[in-house]
Parts: sequence; structure tokens; C-alpha cells
Amino acid sequence: MTPQFIRYAGVGAVGTAVHYGILIAFVQGAGANAIVASTAGFVFGAFVNYALNRQFTFPSDRAHRVALPRFFAVAGAGLLLNTLVMAAMLAVLPLHYLFAQILATGVVLMTGFLANRRWTF
Repeated sequence: MTPQFIRYAGVGAVGTAVHYGILIAFVQGAGANAIVASTAGFVFGAFVNYALNRQFTFPSDRAHRVALPRFFAVAGAGLLLNTLVMAAMLAVLPLHYLFAQILATGVVLMTGFLANRRWTF
């Protein structure tokens, strides 16, 4: 399980780079709300994560019509969890939005790995 988690985390780093790039661009460049920008980044990062995880982390012959909806169900739960952690951190603690996002990412990483490993692929 450890090598698989390392691959998952590596793939997640690519998706997270997409997520954070969009988050920063929307907040810094467009003045968007941090939670809205985080949500947009999360969605784009999820598409990257699906493609790479299917290829490198969880090689599967499960049809896309089965795996993709499962992946997005897990991602949807991850998005909800991400949003709740972000909102809680920003409301309760005077944190910079990027620090709150780092905490949320850690929580979503662990739960997403377990759900995708057991159910999606």
C-alpha cells in the first residue's frame, strides 16, 4: 500500500498544482472569493487526478462509465470536505487562505486515497 500511496500523492501533487494555480490566479488576479476560487481549482484538479490515477496509481480495467462516476462521487465528497475545512479555518482562525488550503489538502488527500483505493478503481 505504501508505494501506491506514494504514486497517489505524486499524482495528487500535479492535480494540486493545477488547483493552487487556479486558486491563486482567481484570488490574486481576479479578486475572487477564496472559497469560490478553491472550488474552481478543485474541479479542474480533479480531472487531472482522474486521468493520472487511472493510468499510474490504480491500474484498472474497470470501464470509464463505471470508474468515472465513482471517482467524481469521491471527488465531490472531497470538495465538500475541502470547502468545509477552508470555511472553518478562515472563519475561526485568522489564517492566510493558502495556509488554510494546505490544511484542507492534507485532509482530502488521506480520505480520497482510501476511498479511491477501495471503491473507485
